[in-house]
Amino acid sequence: MKELNRKFFIFNIILIIVLGLTVKNDYYLSLITYIMINAVLASGLNILLGYAGIISLCQAAFFGIGAYLSGILTVHYSFSPLLTVLIGIVATFFVAFIIGYPALKLHGHYLAMATLGFGMIIYIFANELDMFTGGPSGLVGIPYFSIFGFEFDNEMKNFILFATIYLISLVFLELFDKSFISYDFRFIRESEHASSAFGINFKKEKVLLFAVIAAYSSMIGSFYAFYSQFISPSSIGINYSIEILAMAIIGGLGTTYGGIVGAVIISLIPEVFASFEDYEIIIYGGILAFCIIFFPYGIVGFFKRLKIAKN
Repeated sequence: MKELNRKFFIFNIILIIVLGLTVKNDYYLSLITYIMINAVLASGLNILLGYAGIISLCQAAFFGIGAYLSGILTVHYSFSPLLTVLIGIVATFFVAFIIGYPALKLHGHYLAMATLGFGMIIYIFANELDMFTGGPSGLVGIPYFSIFGFEFDNEMKNFILFATIYLISLVFLELFDKSFISYDFRFIRESEHASSAFGINFKKEKVLLFAVIAAYSSMIGSFYAFYSQFISPSSIGINYSIEILAMAIIGGLGTTYGGIVGAVIISLIPEVFASFEDYEIIIYGGILAFCIIFFPYGIVGFFKRLKIAKN
């Protein structure tokens, strides 16, 4: 790792340890856990959109596939939690591959509409297949995640679980950013035809990346279902996909940690503006507009460019 990124990784480890030792209130622990979940999702979308130029409005749907599969298989069929996570990852990968193969021939707002349509289909399935999903009321009775007899049955244990997943995702982000694959996708983002002339199979690489990030989102969805012990269609709707997109944009597209910074900001808005709940959408829109106007490259991108300019 480069020095700055190594410092950021160590900072996150120290911060998590300090929070784990000092925060005893379950509400605040759950808020931190929620921020880490959003950070993982936003970082995945940041790779898709920031590096490869693939706009997706169905990340919440992939999150939901993992959550519902894990919930249904444990509640109705008594599968082990770990097995359902793996099943969700594999199933979502293949679903995303099948969807992505035709959809990724589109670009821009056409691709956005195609992914939005898929997200709506998953939402409708979750809403209507009430025999399995619980319908609009949601699926209840999902057990806590357990492995080798150890159950993550309280806020602190789940905080440790999601902190581990979050830190692993940081390593994944760093490895991706420094790999030659990320440069391939940057090339593809700028010009698919030029990348093809240099021997890059951009169609195959885009579909594979889309499927991998979908599986990544599915994984965190499965763990979320076990953590909350409940999943409903409202948790995986288009609003959540738009929130994830806002996190990536505000943090800074194409930056290693932009999704994390954006996730912290967006996740804290309901807490900071709790007294203005009726105006939540307006506040979201205002903050997003402010960041796009004054920080067109995102917050992390702004400071990155500022540092380059100073040097």
